[in-house]
Amino acid sequence: MSVMEEDLKVPVERSKRAGADYEALDRDIEKQRLVALEGKKLDVAIEALLNLEKQMRLAADITGTKKVVIAIMQLCYEARAWKTLIEQILVLSKRRSQLKQAVSAMVQQAMQYIDDTPDLDTRIELIEMLNNVSAGKIYVEIERARLIRKLAKIKEEQGQVAEAAELMQEVAVETFGAMAKTEKIAFILEQVRLCLDRKDYMRAQILSRKISPRVFNPEADKDKKKPKEGDNIVMEPGPDVPSLTELKRLYYELLIRYYSHSQDYLEICRSYQAIYETATVKEDPSQWIPVLRKICWNLVLAPHDSMQSSLLNSTLEDKKLSELPKFRSLLKHFVTMEVIMWADFLEEYKDEFDQESTLPGEDPGNRAVDDLRLRVIEHNILVVSKYYSRITLKRLSELLSLTFQETEKHLSDMVVSKALKAKVDRPAGVVSFQSKQDSNDVLNSWAVSIEKLLELVEKSCHQIHKETMVHKVTLKVQ
Repeated sequence: MSVMEEDLKVPVERSKRAGADYEALDRDIEKQRLVALEGKKLDVAIEALLNLEKQMRLAADITGTKKVVIAIMQLCYEARAWKTLIEQILVLSKRRSQLKQAVSAMVQQAMQYIDDTPDLDTRIELIEMLNNVSAGKIYVEIERARLIRKLAKIKEEQGQVAEAAELMQEVAVETFGAMAKTEKIAFILEQVRLCLDRKDYMRAQILSRKISPRVFNPEADKDKKKPKEGDNIVMEPGPDVPSLTELKRLYYELLIRYYSHSQDYLEICRSYQAIYETATVKEDPSQWIPVLRKICWNLVLAPHDSMQSSLLNSTLEDKKLSELPKFRSLLKHFVTMEVIMWADFLEEYKDEFDQESTLPGEDPGNRAVDDLRLRVIEHNILVVSKYYSRITLKRLSELLSLTFQETEKHLSDMVVSKALKAKVDRPAGVVSFQSKQDSNDVLNSWAVSIEKLLELVEKSCHQIHKETMVHKVTLKVQ
């Protein structure tokens, strides 16, 4: 026999012996299973399997060790010996030179039994044991995250929201390379939700920033490079993880809850805008109509600035707004440079405003009525500043339907927030909307005016010359 033939023969013989060993191992496991279930000698069967596990572990046989470990878990489960199952998890995890693959297989197998536990105390004990075993082990970090989420859910159902939030915050899933993107997002969103439930708005904001809105863009995945050989294999998400579209809506709904706390109407509007642009929402009128109503109200309630003005005009261009003529009229009030009478405005839109509490989303709240009146006053002051360079406070108060003191207060607030440039001469009772120009601006304006004047003179000279030439020609002809 040649050397090459001998080299080929050795692996074949080894594989045959390994296959025969695994067949014998399966027979031994089945024999101990019969001893445990039919002979009612679970402790004897486990002791025998532990000896088998020791042999496989010391031989560094990964497949054999996993088979025995899983068999011990299954025996305890089939015998409904929950205390023994929890004890064996601890025993097997602490054995000397225990293989990582065996621990991973044991944790994954035991996690399948959590929902079948007889009572809540046993379930919590099993989850906490698996959590302790997987703590600090990077190869079971995803399983640990799922366990903590299960335990946090139980705590929340018991009314212990603060403890559930603290449990969830222990895990930083954004560092898990093998966890699916959707599962990471779902876990972080659960952290944010629990923080909002316990009124911890600062931590909720910090956690929400871990998610970039770009991850909800399906085109971002197309540009992503294919994983190279040696990269982490991404595990499939759990069956209870929502789709990316559902996660997008959940993300923005949580942001709406956060911004509603600080009454940041512009950010609330932008969040509703992102929900409105979702494909599933656009196709269903029962979903996009309430969202579009929310967009309109929050746009009106938001303080005037460049972003608010841009969103206001883009929303008015939306063709679907034609199906809501009342709201189209509402937005046009704030685009048209005309003074809005508050009493008539409130009477016209009061019913629509009151309906917001029955629509899906955040209730505008009692403060929103005061904010709406403030936005109307600000709009009216901006309209007056467009048509008047100087106006008396008395006349301005009449146009705004406000008292003298209220007019001065709102005008001062707008000047301080830099929404308007104005000066008030209180002794004379005159408001000037003209901004002071420095010497350079004055010279530039003069230069522009002189340039326009010279253009007009040149054009006039040209016309005179043209007329002269025409008349000369006609005289010659005569």
